[in-house]
Amino acid sequence: MKADPKADAAPPAAGASKKKLLIIVLAAVLGAGGLGGGGAWYFLHGKKDAEPEHEKPRKKVSKAGPPVFVPLDPFTVNLQPENGEQYLQIAFTLQVSGLEEVELVKLNMPKVRSRLLLLLSSKKASELNTGEGKKQLADEIIEQVNEPFETRGSRQEVSEVLFTSFIIQ
Repeated sequence: MKADPKADAAPPAAGASKKKLLIIVLAAVLGAGGLGGGGAWYFLHGKKDAEPEHEKPRKKVSKAGPPVFVPLDPFTVNLQPENGEQYLQIAFTLQVSGLEEVELVKLNMPKVRSRLLLLLSSKKASELNTGEGKKQLADEIIEQVNEPFETRGSRQEVSEVLFTSFIIQ
């Protein structure tokens, strides 16, 4: 009887194939973990240009998009007396940084109007007659509207006041 050459070869050890399989699986898991960890590090720390999340300022005025405006109802106030009784009838529009600011100003419109009525009624006609006086008033309006509406709130971002009507009588 002839000997079968396949029968003479010793069967592979079952323990050796399990070790190889374990090593391959372990290398694959460690490799995937290393790639995942490296990717996570890159996205969290790799971008030096990005600001940290806790230090991000409020949105700035968008240069690319169209300007956003908040028209206010006209104001009529008595001015401080100089040469008899005088009053100011004024209408203007606020330019803000975005739609978020529009909603914030609209929600707080009673506070906005109160602040502006107090400011406008404290003026004299002679202060407002010149172009410089009107520019000064615009700056003061921006300052008043940009004050936070809440004691711990953040400032609004009104960037410009555009007068649409300005009558002193």
